[in-house]
Amino acid sequence: MNGHIETSEDELSFDFGTQESPKPKARAFSRFAASAGGWFDGVSSRAMVMRARYDGWRETASSKLEEIDLAPDLAQEIGSKRWFRGLGTMLGLGAVALAFWPDFAPLEARNSINLDQTARDEFRSQMITPLALGADSGRHMSASPQVIPLKSAPERPQIEFVATLSSGDSFMRMLQRAGVGSGDADRVNSMVSGAVPLSDIDSGTRVDIVLGRRPEPGAARPLDKLAFRARFDLELEVFRNDAGELSLKRNVIRVDDTPLRIRGTVGQSLYRSMRAAGAPASAVQEYIKALDGQIDLDRSVAATDTFDMIVSYRRAATGERQAGKLLYAGIDRGDTPRTQLMRWGNEGRFFEASGVGEQRNGLVAPVPGSISSNFGMRRHPILGYRRMHSGMDFRARHGTPIVAVTDGRVSSAGRAGGCGNAVKLAHGGNLSTRYCHMSRIAVSAGQSVRRGQVIGYVGSTGLSTGAHLHYEMYRGGRAINPRTVSFVTRAQLEGRELMEFRATLRRLKEVQPGAALEDLAPRASEVEEPKREIEKLDMKREIG
Repeated sequence: MNGHIETSEDELSFDFGTQESPKPKARAFSRFAASAGGWFDGVSSRAMVMRARYDGWRETASSKLEEIDLAPDLAQEIGSKRWFRGLGTMLGLGAVALAFWPDFAPLEARNSINLDQTARDEFRSQMITPLALGADSGRHMSASPQVIPLKSAPERPQIEFVATLSSGDSFMRMLQRAGVGSGDADRVNSMVSGAVPLSDIDSGTRVDIVLGRRPEPGAARPLDKLAFRARFDLELEVFRNDAGELSLKRNVIRVDDTPLRIRGTVGQSLYRSMRAAGAPASAVQEYIKALDGQIDLDRSVAATDTFDMIVSYRRAATGERQAGKLLYAGIDRGDTPRTQLMRWGNEGRFFEASGVGEQRNGLVAPVPGSISSNFGMRRHPILGYRRMHSGMDFRARHGTPIVAVTDGRVSSAGRAGGCGNAVKLAHGGNLSTRYCHMSRIAVSAGQSVRRGQVIGYVGSTGLSTGAHLHYEMYRGGRAINPRTVSFVTRAQLEGRELMEFRATLRRLKEVQPGAALEDLAPRASEVEEPKREIEKLDMKREIG
């Protein structure tokens, strides 16, 4: 069916094929459309009127609210009516906010389950407790008739552990405490003592021990293997040979004794600069103590100077390193050495490059305390009358170490009347010193002492009102004021000894800084070949 619609302003006609629509219906539809268009026009005009009225009301309300000014700037016109009105607005809004503040009361939790013992056992049966806590959880089943009980629990064929030689303990007691049988312990102790003195084995040495299978129940386990580092350059190994006898094997370790030389700028702190450069703390203390006896470190050493120290150092082929005592201490300014000190002799004194050992310091306080009474006339605190005070009193606590003010020899050590426990030292130049009221004496008569060596401890023995040190000095047997004497000890190297000293100093100065920190190149005999072919994959190959 084909058709089309044709419309005009006065009529609406339908044409479907050859049929024509009746004209009364077309006129009715035209009138309906016209009335609907008028209704829509009325609604649109009324909406426009309402929109205009709303815009006018909004503008009127906005202008009135602007006149009221409920939220003025509180930073302006402080104290005025407008400012108080804004303050009231702020307080009102805060009250509203607090009124709607949420409640943080705790929520009611669900009641915990009341577990009886049956429920607890059921939960425990489904747990896995670690061995450290007993491992008694999980479901347990009783043994069935198919299970045959063992006559005895099997033992491990070998036990490997590490024993440590503690301070004050003997090597024999350490072996017995580790479980080594008395026969094996005696044999090992005799073999080790034949290789190295047992007293030379340092405390803290770790010993690897392997014990074998017991020959019978209740017997001690036999020693299968034992190994430890007896010295820095020697490792001892005890093993059981094919004949079942214990044998000792010495493993000599290659050691390089190249000294460690450290140089650097002094900076703001000599101690911190040396520690930052990698110097050991003990060597730094020796360095400062050696220089302090020769120069004034506060005035003679500048921040731009260079410190130079050489320490005895040992490197083992196995990788261990060991730092020793200070060998050389120097201060350079530019390229010119200002101070050069080297340790020399059996006593370990430091000598200048010229071969002169000297201490230029004056009076050294025997204790680190202030002076409570000087040399001269005073009223005796116990006797009550004025008498000559032939020394100096130092304040110090009971037990404080007392040191010798300079090198000397102990002429007497013991009880000395009102002086209590006292030590008297004889020095060169017809000088002698005495230290009184000691609680304990640390030296004996005839012994040689060095400057700074502990000779006793502060006490209150003899005619004394409290713990302190009474220090006296004599010249030719007559008491003198210790403040008037400055000690200068000097030692001079001569002849062949001086030539050896200078040659040794020259060799030390040829050591390059940091050369001792390099690892030792392993020799062919020190490279352990891999036991399995797969381990050879990790070995480095040289190309070319």
